[in-house]
Amino acid sequence: QVQLVESGGGLVQPGGSLRLSCAASGSIFTIVAMGWYRQTPGKQRELVATITSGGTRNYADSVKGRFTISRDNAKNTVDLTMNSLKPEDTAVYYCNAILRINIYQPTLNTWGQGTQVTVSS
Repeated sequence: QVQLVESGGGLVQPGGSLRLSCAASGSIFTIVAMGWYRQTPGKQRELVATITSGGTRNYADSVKGRFTISRDNAKNTVDLTMNSLKPEDTAVYYCNAILRINIYQPTLNTWGQGTQVTVSS
């Protein structure tokens, strides 16, 4: 069984910064990619940023230049540094990992439990 545990959410004023962290644990053979998604009530979950095991990064247009995703392959962790936060960044942020538990099974799409980020004065 694989678990993703997020930390670092909270309340921050507009223009402020937060850092989200996510650690994957359990029976993991390899992690293909990790990332962060977010969701607000009544809306679909949307991509924020992803990073592959090779370091290729992808960002939503709305966060480019403000958010930075980083990953430690040895520790199976992924971080999201969020700067210049805006009220519209308020959401529940979910960690995601696309991984394999062995060489025989197909990749699994795994989610964390989510962490609330609120940007408000």
